[in-house]
Amino acid sequence: MRKYYTGIDIGTYHVKVVIAAPAENPDLPMQIIGTGVAVSRGMRHGFIIDPAEAVKSVKEALTRASQSAKVPIKSARVALGGLGLDEIRSTGEVTLTASGGIVTAREIERAERESEKKSSAKLTNRTIIHTIPVEFRVDGSKVLGQPNGLQGTKLAVDTLLITMLSQHHDDLIEAVEAAGVEVEGVMASPLAASLVTLSKAQKTAGVILANIGAETLSVIIFDNDVPISVKVFPNGSTDITNTIALSLQIPPSEAEQLKRGAVTGSDVAPRKMNMIIAGRLRDMFIIVNAHLKTIGRQRLLPAGIIITGGGSGLASAADIARTVLRLPSQIGLIGNLTRTGSADATWSVAYGLCRWGFAEDTAAGEHSIGEILRRSGESIKQAVRALLP
Repeated sequence: MRKYYTGIDIGTYHVKVVIAAPAENPDLPMQIIGTGVAVSRGMRHGFIIDPAEAVKSVKEALTRASQSAKVPIKSARVALGGLGLDEIRSTGEVTLTASGGIVTAREIERAERESEKKSSAKLTNRTIIHTIPVEFRVDGSKVLGQPNGLQGTKLAVDTLLITMLSQHHDDLIEAVEAAGVEVEGVMASPLAASLVTLSKAQKTAGVILANIGAETLSVIIFDNDVPISVKVFPNGSTDITNTIALSLQIPPSEAEQLKRGAVTGSDVAPRKMNMIIAGRLRDMFIIVNAHLKTIGRQRLLPAGIIITGGGSGLASAADIARTVLRLPSQIGLIGNLTRTGSADATWSVAYGLCRWGFAEDTAAGEHSIGEILRRSGESIKQAVRALLP
C-alpha cells in the first residue's frame, strides 16, 4: 500500500492541508496528491481565540484535502507559527568521564538537555518545540563537523531553542485532534517552509527566508546549513491594506482589491498606490534588517533573502528587500515540485511538513549536526527527530 503524509498549516486567513506521497522513483520529489483550503475562523495573529470556530475550519480543509486525494486522513503533522513563536539561545556543558572521555550520542543529548535546563527561567508558560545544536566544542575547541567519537574531558553545545507559548501550542493541537486527526508531530512554520523552499547550497552559504503573512512577518536564518535564528514580527500584508484604506479613505475590502490589482478603471493613480505599498514593505524589511544586525548577520548572507507568503505577490517586494537589506533578493518557489496542480509557495509550510514526515521515516536513525531537530512537549509524548534535506 502506498504511504502518504499529511501536513496542516493553520494560518490567520486560511487553513491549508497538503497530502503528499513519495514518488515511485526515489530520486524524484514527493508528489502532492491532494490539497484542501478553508477560510480560517477563530484565529488571530496565529493563535486561537474561538476554539469551536477553529475546529470547523480545520475540519473543512481536511475534508476537502481528503476528497481531493481520495484517501482518508487519520494522522498529520502540524505547523506552529504566529506571535507565540520565539527563540532562546542557550549553552549546555557536560563532562565526558561517564563515557570514558569519548563523545557519544548520549553525551550530545545530555549537553542539549543541560542547555534546556539553563534556560528554565525563560521558559515560564513556554514549550520547547525544537532544540537545535548550533555549535559544539570539546575542551573549548570548536568542532568542525560531527563531534561523535572525539576525545576530551568536556563537551559544550550552543543551542537554538525554538519555543511556543504553551497555551497556543496546546490549543492548536487540541483543535486538530477535535477535528478527528491524530497529531504525529509539530514543527515551527518557518522551519517547515524552509524544507521545500531553500536548497542546501543556500543554507550553507547563508540565507534568510521571510514569509509575509496576513498579520505576521516570520523569518528563519540559516548559516553553514544550520538554523541560527527564528523570529516572528507583528506586521503583515493586512497592515498594507489598512494603510491603503486610511490613505484613500475607502473600505478595507476595496483597499484589498486595489492592493492586489484586482480593480480596473480605478481613479487612484498607480504611482500613489505603489508608493503606499512600497512604504509599508520598506518598514517590514527595515525590521528584518535590524534583526540581522542584532545577530551579527547584516549584509553577511551571500544567498540573500527569499520571500514567500501572500505578501510576496506584491510586485515590488523583492526590489525593496534588495534595496533595504543590500542582499540578493528573490521570490520563493517550492523546489523540485512538478508543475501539475496549483500549489505555489504559499503552500510551502504544509508541503514541508509532508517532506519532514517522509524524511523522518527514511532517516533510519541517521544523526548529523544541523540536521537533527528534537521536539519536546507534554501534548505529544514521543520525541520527534527530523532530517533536514
